[in-house]
Amino acid sequence: MNLQQKYWNSVAETKNFPTPFQIDIFSDYVGKNKKILDVGCGYGRVLNELYQAGFKELYGVDFSSGMIARGKRLYPELNLVVNEDGKLPFDNNSFDAVLLIAVLTCMAEGSDQQRLMREIIRVLKPGGILYINDYLLNSDDRNIKRYEEFSEKYGTYGVFELPEGAVVRHHTRDYLGDLLKDFEEIVFEEVMYTTMNGNTSNGCYFMGKLNRIK
Repeated sequence: MNLQQKYWNSVAETKNFPTPFQIDIFSDYVGKNKKILDVGCGYGRVLNELYQAGFKELYGVDFSSGMIARGKRLYPELNLVVNEDGKLPFDNNSFDAVLLIAVLTCMAEGSDQQRLMREIIRVLKPGGILYINDYLLNSDDRNIKRYEEFSEKYGTYGVFELPEGAVVRHHTRDYLGDLLKDFEEIVFEEVMYTTMNGNTSNGCYFMGKLNRIK
């Protein structure tokens, strides 16, 4: 178990994730009969929102066994599994849509993000939908100070450590555009989010259609 897993297991019963899911926009492109996977689902709060709206084919994976245990207790109707491997435990072309809610921010290494994106592309059906909420770089003194403090340690400007031990990352729009190059952009909107620790941060939500022929 790595340090990130230990951290998320340690806060699994207390952390709540506030970034809003744009369910109205998502529903315009994904029908309620479609099969949906939430990667890094945490305790299943977005999947539960979809379930309450009438979506039924809902699956979630997370590397935190504590988060999954909480989700199974809160929402027993959801299909939630622990996945500690980098490979998603599903067949090729299995899903009509994949959610990635504040997950890239928890991955400091670009190579890990790229590997995850390849797995998402593998399990998505051609023409499938990817929905992302995540965080963008900020320009205030507090954030600049911590970006600069940890840039040498992690080799990437925008990666920093939280006081409680988690390592997180804020991104540029250009970087995300390159990471998501296999998707035809449907929407990309910059917004302001409240973080899990009650601060504010620049963020975005993205929805795109897989245009790679597999």
